[in-house]
Amino acid sequence: MKRHIPNMVTLLNLFSGCIALIFTVYGNFVAAAIFVFIGIFFDFFDGLLARKLNVQSPLGIQLDSLADLVTSGVVPGVIVFKLISLTVDAPDYSEYNDSWNSIFHWQGFKMSLVPLIGLFIPLASAYRLAKFNLDEDQQTYFKGLPVPANTLLILSLPLILEYQNSDIINSIIINKWFLVVLTFLSCYLLNSNIKLFALKFKDWSFKNNGVRYVFLILSVVSLVILKFAAISLIITLYILLSLLDRKNIH
Repeated sequence: MKRHIPNMVTLLNLFSGCIALIFTVYGNFVAAAIFVFIGIFFDFFDGLLARKLNVQSPLGIQLDSLADLVTSGVVPGVIVFKLISLTVDAPDYSEYNDSWNSIFHWQGFKMSLVPLIGLFIPLASAYRLAKFNLDEDQQTYFKGLPVPANTLLILSLPLILEYQNSDIINSIIINKWFLVVLTFLSCYLLNSNIKLFALKFKDWSFKNNGVRYVFLILSVVSLVILKFAAISLIITLYILLSLLDRKNIH
């Protein structure tokens, strides 16, 4: 019976992701973010349970990636799709438009092509998760940005719009080119060969975990000061510290 417990927790991750996806489709990004956070918690907890119960299995690994693809792949992709949709001016549907912002429609259903760029995120996430499952080296570090980290970066955008109340930041986020560039950048980071440290402590000494302690302290300070706007800074800090600590990542 205990061997099924981690998989049940993984399914709770998937269930949370499905609920988040429903809220995202209806434009309720705050509720979607809450359920994504719950899903990411379950994603962390299932692996911890599997190790504690000593019931790791190939099935659990595959199931974990399938759940992550929805919670941390499809949901952020649809969020970017919705955000880009807000930035696209309403086109004239009466005339054919063959530009990159052209329109396709079937029986009255009309959609701009540009927002579909956001769906590259689920594609990149799926590819990254598949590579991770086949890579036996990523036990103490990550190669490329972890999918949940990329999800937090994307989720921060609608939360900033909702709670930060900054006209300057809002004008940046609700900008088609910013969102397009961010989409391609996140797809690249997900599948890059950049080695990033994992937040796994073998012991509590500062000597062996200095970069982790520095990262956690700076992250907490940034969140207190900048709130949701700090998430993009934290992701950048994560990458920079990993590059500086490259010799200790193996």
